[in-house]
Amino acid sequence: MEQQQIKILHHGGVAGVTGSCHELQVGEAGVLIDCGLFQGRDRRDDLQIEFTIDHIRALIVTHVHIDHIGRIPYLLAAGFSGPIYCSAPSALLLPAMLEDALKIGFTKNKALIARVLAKLESQLKPLPYDEWQPIAGIELNIRLQRAGHILGSAFVECATPSQCIVFSGDLGAPHSPLLMPPLPPARAEVLVLESTYGDKDHDNHLDRRLRLKAAIEHALADGGTLLIPAFSLGRTQDLLYEIEGIISEFGHHNVSSGLPWHELEIVVDSPLAANFTELYRKLKPFWNLEAQARLREGRHPLAFEQMTVIDSHQDHLLAVQFLARNHKPYIVLAGSGMCTGGRVVNYLKALLQDARNDVLFVGYQAEGTPGRAILDYGPPFTPALADEAQAKIPTQASAEPWVELDGQRFTIRAKVHQVSGYSAHAGQAALIAFATTITPHPKQIRLVHGEAQAKAVLQKKLQALLPDTEVLIP
Repeated sequence: MEQQQIKILHHGGVAGVTGSCHELQVGEAGVLIDCGLFQGRDRRDDLQIEFTIDHIRALIVTHVHIDHIGRIPYLLAAGFSGPIYCSAPSALLLPAMLEDALKIGFTKNKALIARVLAKLESQLKPLPYDEWQPIAGIELNIRLQRAGHILGSAFVECATPSQCIVFSGDLGAPHSPLLMPPLPPARAEVLVLESTYGDKDHDNHLDRRLRLKAAIEHALADGGTLLIPAFSLGRTQDLLYEIEGIISEFGHHNVSSGLPWHELEIVVDSPLAANFTELYRKLKPFWNLEAQARLREGRHPLAFEQMTVIDSHQDHLLAVQFLARNHKPYIVLAGSGMCTGGRVVNYLKALLQDARNDVLFVGYQAEGTPGRAILDYGPPFTPALADEAQAKIPTQASAEPWVELDGQRFTIRAKVHQVSGYSAHAGQAALIAFATTITPHPKQIRLVHGEAQAKAVLQKKLQALLPDTEVLIP
């Protein structure tokens, strides 16, 4: 019997870190791995599906971040009617994420949104981890394994009659709050590997927690608000979990003058984040052992008394006004994580120009996003770092740094912090360990989902460690 030709095509997620969409062809048929939205520098106004889908037998979703699922409504509109495979937690989270995306970027028509979601849910096929699933109409079996990125995330093993191709999706860092860590696959002739942090590592998990505590204490010392832009899914729940742990351990210590940790108020201003947090609580069986132990102690790491959730838009506007004129320390978590939209933008407009306020970034900021501009240009909170940071960034035309929000420039006087250890992505060492632990080593590694510098550095490292492996940047 003639061996069928295998091809890997990339329809996104190669020029940067957004728009992930990869195609595996086996003979005349194929499957898609993710179908994500382009954001930041990569953003496109035309989101129509520009590639042929008649031969696509299934869509496999690695996780439900919008840069991996945001074009699914357009895929459905283009006529895709095949199964959409994902993990059981992702099947619960995916409709909520897409509903929000449709409301923001597609239509306010509730009936139309309901039809899209009904079609989506009719095609969703949840799969358990670590079980093979044959794909009808193609000589291919797939298996999902935990990726440790967000709850429900998976990397995908694709077994053809001749070889195994692994798509990493987004891999999580070791010791992520709530999540079980990823374990590398036993076999992969070809590995399609994300490279978001291919050029750097994060703080270790012990330093990370103390750095978060120190950053919060420094930020709140002058009585201002600490604003944390956070993705509604994943990062918000990780931060709530970690803040609850800090309050539990240091509750009677002062977070700022006269204010003990156990009296600090944490505001979650995102209906979507609140919804996902509730869904996370329903998915407790998928939490890691440490999180399970907290539950047995009677603690509530995602629903503690210092936490306030803001739901309605009117309450959101009142909260923004209150914090802009108030002088009591607060922490506010609001989306979106890269400041490209959502309620965090109103907070930035109201708080950025006041030096007593602070912004804390805990996740990746893609090129071309407001979050990246604030991180690059904003004043670091440690004075000793100011000269070093200034030497590394371009000079803006005005005397003070600024960021553009909704077409207007806003001066950045708020101090800017970054704690890298809370990234949901694996750092360089973890990516290398994932790739090099596979035995025998892959014949080919394709680096995707990274900016040019990160991919180039990781390519050089992997090529040195795996001289018999072809390491490509598509």
